[in-house]
Amino acid sequence: MVHGRQKNIEKETNMKRFVTGDTQILVGTTVIEVGVNVPNASVMVIESAEKFGLSQLHQLRGRVGRGTEQSYCILLSSVKASRLAKDRLKIMCTTNDGFVIAEKDLELRGPGDIDGTRQSGALNFKLANIINDRANLELAKEAAVAICEKDPTLNLPEHQQTKLFLQTQKNKIGWGKIA
Repeated sequence: MVHGRQKNIEKETNMKRFVTGDTQILVGTTVIEVGVNVPNASVMVIESAEKFGLSQLHQLRGRVGRGTEQSYCILLSSVKASRLAKDRLKIMCTTNDGFVIAEKDLELRGPGDIDGTRQSGALNFKLANIINDRANLELAKEAAVAICEKDPTLNLPEHQQTKLFLQTQKNKIGWGKIA
């Protein structure tokens, strides 16, 4: 067994026994989510999978399938799981692609605050929707990068309005407070 309340030496001993094959089954909390590399681990069962987010489920699932053996990740959930939880589990069952999972997570949870600490919820952009207008936002980013490469100080006549706007906004946005 491995869990967060154990002393490090006990966790390390139990993990070592699993890695060497002295122990065939390891029961653990999400303390095993990151940094555990056991190539011979081939089956993982995640209980109450509906309680985890997509990123955490993807991290957990990544603990198996590192070796040559066929591997399985079994997601157990409550029959009373919410519609949103069921949607997350369906995503996990249809793809192993971390980028696809991240995009679906963004669609389901929303991006949160761009200049705060809230990690989910709607962003209240006045001109665009970060999910629905992704292609246009990417074009805008490419245009901004091109302008910065061509005229980093925005001294060309065609960039004077942008420079003036940025100067008036300088102390209003608070980008320096982003962690």
